[in-house]
Amino acid sequence: MRYYEVWVSSNSYHSKENLTYHSKENLTIGQIISVELRQQIVIALIVKIVSKPRFKTKKIYYIFNLPTLPNHLIQTAKWLLNYYPSTIGSIAKLLLPINLSTKLNINSINTKIKLDKIKINNLPSLTKDQKKALNLMQEKNSYLLHGVTGSGKTRLYIELINQTINNNQSVLVLTPEISLTSQLINNLSQVFNKRIFSWHSKQSNKERIKTWLDILIIDQPKVIIGPRSVIFSPVKNIGLIIIDEAHESAYKQEQSPHYETTRVAGYMAKITNAKLILGSATPSINDYYLATVKNKPIINLPNKIDRKNNLITKTTIIDLKDRSNFINSTYLSQDLIIAINDSLSHKEQALLYLNRRGTARVIFCSKCGWQALCPHCDTPLTYHGDNFKLRCHSCDFSNQPPINCPICHNPEIIYKTIGTKAIEEEVKKLFPNVSIARFDTDNNKIDRFENKYQQILNGSIDIIIGTQILAKGLDLPKLSTLGVILADTSLYLPDYTATERTYQLLCQVIGRVGRGHVKANTIIQTYQPDHPIIHAAINNNYNKFYKNELAERKKFFFPPYCSILKITIRRSNVKTAIKIADQLKKQIINLNKSLIVEGPAPAFHEKINNHYQWQIIIKSANRSNLLEIIDKYLPTNCFFDIDPINLL
Repeated sequence: MRYYEVWVSSNSYHSKENLTYHSKENLTIGQIISVELRQQIVIALIVKIVSKPRFKTKKIYYIFNLPTLPNHLIQTAKWLLNYYPSTIGSIAKLLLPINLSTKLNINSINTKIKLDKIKINNLPSLTKDQKKALNLMQEKNSYLLHGVTGSGKTRLYIELINQTINNNQSVLVLTPEISLTSQLINNLSQVFNKRIFSWHSKQSNKERIKTWLDILIIDQPKVIIGPRSVIFSPVKNIGLIIIDEAHESAYKQEQSPHYETTRVAGYMAKITNAKLILGSATPSINDYYLATVKNKPIINLPNKIDRKNNLITKTTIIDLKDRSNFINSTYLSQDLIIAINDSLSHKEQALLYLNRRGTARVIFCSKCGWQALCPHCDTPLTYHGDNFKLRCHSCDFSNQPPINCPICHNPEIIYKTIGTKAIEEEVKKLFPNVSIARFDTDNNKIDRFENKYQQILNGSIDIIIGTQILAKGLDLPKLSTLGVILADTSLYLPDYTATERTYQLLCQVIGRVGRGHVKANTIIQTYQPDHPIIHAAINNNYNKFYKNELAERKKFFFPPYCSILKITIRRSNVKTAIKIADQLKKQIINLNKSLIVEGPAPAFHEKINNHYQWQIIIKSANRSNLLEIIDKYLPTNCFFDIDPINLL
């Protein structure tokens, strides 16, 4: 009999200790199996071969006839377990697909795919900037690729991927949103065709398992594209990891384990001796600072590619406080309406950006001041005019909007602060005979961006409306007008990352036009037309933004000058939440560690699903101090996030 320590892929297993099972078979580390856990059969992974333990063990239920998981994945997962403390059950779920059937027929998988010849010669020649950047990225290292929007980062990626495949190695290409996967696949497939494997959560379980098995089994150099989960795909012999739009918050896992994808990729690149590229037009403060202090190469692409000469990009700032600019529309200024009409007359496209969903964000009584709040979360309900519903964007509670005020019975209910659906309704009135599409997280499956991408690309859709889904990485040849409906939405958030987020979003969305296809017109509507962040974004002045923001972070001791642990106490009774938070704060202060402890204070969303949330924020220059608190001092039913992307 042989004995093996395994990791079970189950959220119900909350320990950091390996489980031991036995089998007559001679198995190896990385072997995929299934075992019985609490009277359920779950997928598991062998991580260690051990001698017979003193306690009784269960027999391994099933052994999959599959290749072993690559060793670098197991090494990375073990590092992850300590760097972003979590449970074995949640770590294993990152590595193994759910519902892997014991009836799996491995012989049905085509492992002899005939790969097409790479057609890189059909692409445009590299620019002088691109050639210089490529020459600087030949060594195995981590590179921060700081390329302005429209500078041709994707063209550079193709060269790097081609070099890697010619070296008989595979490539991981990560995108922050599934909506961007379509464009990347479209661009890369022209060159690498059947070598492309797309893997993401919007696929059916059957599609996802098939792709996962193809990646594991097909032993040829390949390119795997998708969001952050792609970093854990079972590909062997990695030579290159590309993280596109590396500044994006979507690379941070919100559930346990709360990993930051760029950190995971950095560790994985180190142990596999792969090249790592962090590509962004607006690198995060933390990434840029770390590259500087660790002397990692920062590669610049400072110029946009000139597809056509002498194309002027005009930028206009509209002061929302001056209502004389809004004659024909409450939301769209005269300048923006004129620009849209001009684009339509030239068979071109317009994009209207607003980072707010719904039709109205605040609903209240004009007489007594009653406000429509979620009964479970105490947060404002959002009105969605397309289905005549009030919805909570925290717990998804929904209700019919009232005809009269429920307190004073006044019939005058006011709907304030607009969302994307309100803009869509307004645009339909102003431009009744054109094709309009709205993209946000309220879209049903058929209307999602990735399913409409080809229509947008070929110009079938005239006016595109949406949230930050549209702000990232898109290159639309027929797009000539950009309207930012309200540039201030993220600037007022009570968080240390608010200015960085505002700068990044504005730079990114402004970068959708002026890419050398057609002349561009950008209209920025804002309540703060003189704000330095607005002007830094319009002028693409990253150095000024970075210098000022870094000084602020240093002054108030925020990352990158410290590590942060956010602890959330969640209880059904607010007094209990405060009491436990106070006790925990005293306990942490008594440790006499080099810590700054702030709070407790109510979370930004104090009440969610009938539970009250109170937060404690702990800062330390020594990350190990925070890991010790997580390991030894947190009470039960307490949530934590180390290296959070914000403190909301």
